[in-house]
Amino acid sequence: MNTLYYGDNLDILKRYVKDESVDLVYLDPPFNSNATYNVLFAQKDGSQSSAQIRAFEDTWQWDQNAIWTYETEVEKGGPIADGLRAFKLILGDSNMMAYLTMMAPRLQELRRVLKPTGSLYLHCDPTASHYLKILLDMVFGVENFGSNIIWKRSDTHNDAKNQFPAVSDHILFYRKSIKSIFNRQHTFHAGKTLKEWYSYLEFPDGTIRKMTKSEKESQSFPTGARRFNAGDMASPNPRPNLMYPYKGFPFPAKGWRYSKEKMADLDAAGKLLFPSDPNGRIMLKRYLDEQEGPIVGDIWTDISQLRAFDAERMGYPTQKPEALLERIINASSNPGDVVLDPFCGCGTAVVAAQKLGRQWIGIDITHLAISLMKRRLEDAFGPDLNYRVIGEPTTYEEALSLANQDKFQFQWWSLGLIGARPVDEKKGADHGIDGRLYFHDDASGQTKQVVISVKGGGTNVAHVRDLKGVLEREKAQIGVLITMDEPSKPMRAEAASGGFYESPWGPNKYPRVQILTIHELLDGKRIDMPPISQVNQTFRRAPKQSSKQGDQPTLISD
Repeated sequence: MNTLYYGDNLDILKRYVKDESVDLVYLDPPFNSNATYNVLFAQKDGSQSSAQIRAFEDTWQWDQNAIWTYETEVEKGGPIADGLRAFKLILGDSNMMAYLTMMAPRLQELRRVLKPTGSLYLHCDPTASHYLKILLDMVFGVENFGSNIIWKRSDTHNDAKNQFPAVSDHILFYRKSIKSIFNRQHTFHAGKTLKEWYSYLEFPDGTIRKMTKSEKESQSFPTGARRFNAGDMASPNPRPNLMYPYKGFPFPAKGWRYSKEKMADLDAAGKLLFPSDPNGRIMLKRYLDEQEGPIVGDIWTDISQLRAFDAERMGYPTQKPEALLERIINASSNPGDVVLDPFCGCGTAVVAAQKLGRQWIGIDITHLAISLMKRRLEDAFGPDLNYRVIGEPTTYEEALSLANQDKFQFQWWSLGLIGARPVDEKKGADHGIDGRLYFHDDASGQTKQVVISVKGGGTNVAHVRDLKGVLEREKAQIGVLITMDEPSKPMRAEAASGGFYESPWGPNKYPRVQILTIHELLDGKRIDMPPISQVNQTFRRAPKQSSKQGDQPTLISD
C-alpha cells in the first residue's frame, strides 16, 4: 500500500518499515549548502536548543540532541562508531559534525530496510559529499560502492568571484549486495553523431539517398523516411571460412563478419545496402529508430534543473526534475518494486515511482510537505489514487495535541486541509496572515485573494476584528479565521457584520468574514468562495500523469 508518513524518518523507519522490504532508496537530505564554511565548521558549546527542521530551513546544529546521538552511536562500537570518532577529531563540535552524526543512524536504518537486491542513491552537493561517502562506506561496505554520479544541473553563472561556478551535484550510489538490480540506461544520440554518422534516408517506396547538407544542419527531413548509417561488415581479423562472394559482390580482404545464412537473413530483412559499383562493398544498414543510443555513464549532462516556466515546477525550492528520478528508478528497480524517499519534500520521487508503476513510501517531518504531496498526487493522478497518510491528525484531540506541540506545524496542517498557501516566514512578521488563497472570477484577469488566520489556542471577538482590519489593509475579498473551538455569539455577530463579497460569475454572495472550526474542517466543510477550480493552491498545480500498474506487496509492519 502506498503510504505518506508525517514524522521524523528515523522513528518512522524503526516503527513501521519491515526488514528487507524496500527495493530502492532515494534521499536528498536537507543541508544548508549556502552557509559559509566559517558557520558550518564553527565550534559549538552544546547549549543551543535543538533546531527543528522546517521546510526551506535545512540547518543542522551541534546541540544536546546531536551530542546524545553521537554518544549513543559511538557506544555501539564497530566501523560506524570508528568513523564518527574520526570525524569528531577532524571537525570538532561543528554543525557539519551534527549533520554527519544525525545521518549515521538514518543510513543504518535505510540499509536495514533494503532487500539484498536493493540500492541507495544519496543526493548531495560538494559541501558534504566527501564526508557522506566515507560514512556510506562504513554503513554499506567499501565493496558495495557503485558510482559517484555527477549531475550537471545548470549552466555556469557569474556569482562566483574567486572560484569556478558551482553547477553540479553529487549522487552517491551504493548497493546492498552484489545481487542488486541494475538496468542499463540509454540516452539520446549527440547532435554531432547524428550529423556525421546517420547520413542516409530510405523512403517507403525503397528509394535511398544521402541527406543534404541543409537536412543535416536542420535535422529535418521528409516525413516517412527512415534514417540510417552504413556500417562496415568486414571482419577485423582473417576469417577464411567467411571469404565468400555474395550476389556477385566480392568479399573483403579478411572475410565477412557474418556467415552466408546470417547474410541471407539480413538481406531478407532489407538490412543490406548494395553499391552501384560491382566492385564496391556491401554495407549494413543501421536504422536510427532501432538504435538504443549511448549508455548513460556517471556524468549526467542531459537533464537540466527545473526552470521557472517548467510545467512540473511546484515552487518548492529544492525540487528536482522528474526525469532525474525516473532515470534512477528505472536503473535500480523494476515495475511493482518499492521505492522509499525518507526526506521526500515536494514528492518528486513519489510521483516518479507512481508514474513508473512502482510502490512507494514517502516520509517528511513537516505538514507543509505532506500537504503539498497530497495535492500534487491528486493533481497528477486524480482523486481516486489509493494511498494512506499516517501521522496526520484525524480527530479534534489529535489536532489539539499538535497545536500544543508546535504552532507552525498546526498552521501548515490546517492550511493544507483547505489547500491554502502558507505565508513566507522569512519575509518577516505575518501581520495577522498565516495563509492565502488566490482566485480569478472575472474577464479582467485580476488576481483576488482569501486571507487566512489560524488560531490554535483561545479566541475572542478581538481576533475577528483584527481579521476585518487585515481584509481592508490587504484589499482582500474574503477573510477566514480557523479556530480550535466553537466561536462565541459575539464572534459570529462580528463576522456577520463584515458583509458579503459578490462574485461577477453569478448571483452568489460569499460572506467576507468566515469562521471555520477544526471540527468543521475534519468533517469536510470548506471556505464559501467562488469555484475553486481556478484557485492557485498551496503551490503550482502538478501536470496530469498516468501511472503503470504494478504488484501490491505488503510494506508495513503490523
